Amino acid sequence: MKHFTKWIFRAFKQNPRKELILVMGSQYEPQTFGQPVERNQASLITNSDAEKFFRPSCLPIKNTLFKNTQFFDPYYESNYKEIKLPATLTRNPDETILNYFSILREAENLNQNQSGGCGTVGMAKLPFPIAYNFFTKDYQRRVSYNEYLQSFAGIGHLNLIKMNRLPDENGMVPYFIELESIEGSSKGVTFFAYYYGYVQLKKEQNLYKIDQMKLYGEDFLCAAYHLWQHDAEAVVAIMYGEWCKLIKKQLPAKQEGYVKTIDYIGRDGADYRFIFYQLTNDTDVLISQYKKSAEGIWEYIRIDPYQCLN
Repeated sequence: MKHFTKWIFRAFKQNPRKELILVMGSQYEPQTFGQPVERNQASLITNSDAEKFFRPSCLPIKNTLFKNTQFFDPYYESNYKEIKLPATLTRNPDETILNYFSILREAENLNQNQSGGCGTVGMAKLPFPIAYNFFTKDYQRRVSYNEYLQSFAGIGHLNLIKMNRLPDENGMVPYFIELESIEGSSKGVTFFAYYYGYVQLKKEQNLYKIDQMKLYGEDFLCAAYHLWQHDAEAVVAIMYGEWCKLIKKQLPAKQEGYVKTIDYIGRDGADYRFIFYQLTNDTDVLISQYKKSAEGIWEYIRIDPYQCLN
């Protein structure tokens, strides 16, 4: 007990020359790990037990194609303009998505205002110029490399936890994705943040390149306290039932993993199907809508419920 009391005293002893920082009403100090450490040049983290340090989600990580640093060896100190990606990385849409995010998994762009870790983190900034070459020439014209690099400010680690191909549209190949990031902060502690969104691929010289990406941040307080728009059953009943007057009978939702399916019989007698994906924060996002044709085929449709209000 005496030793514990001495430890408590040391923990609260304050350096008079040090500025007092308050967090949640408490005197704040960064977690200490001893001396900074450098990244092991031989390999990335491969021990599955290390995942407990990286993530709270129980979903398996998809962007794990590069198990060691050998892939990165030819690109050290290379400018993005000097890099020519192997064609094998973008031969088909799935490979493009998985390879792109596997390269970015160990990338970090922490800074003084958004810091974290206790030394070199992952592959540092080495992956960014490689990943930038997954973009089409049009995308690179719209987003410069410096803008691309700056868009990762504060990011220390990136996991791809959901990836689903959506119906092709106008020659484009769209995907739904969900990302789990570890980000730095002004307090020097890291935190998990989740994003979902869409990646659109375009065929360029027989290779599938990224032509568009859009991400939405996930909030872990909004759905818990407000609104019905985060619940699939309510969205269908209110937006398409009350607003659009389309539903004669709504059937119980069916869920398999994070995919939630809601069928309903329309007032026109046709069968409709709405597909939702459940995010890490447990909110439901409408992904696609289908109507069964007279031949019994589910055909992709797009009904905007907000037009019903107008």
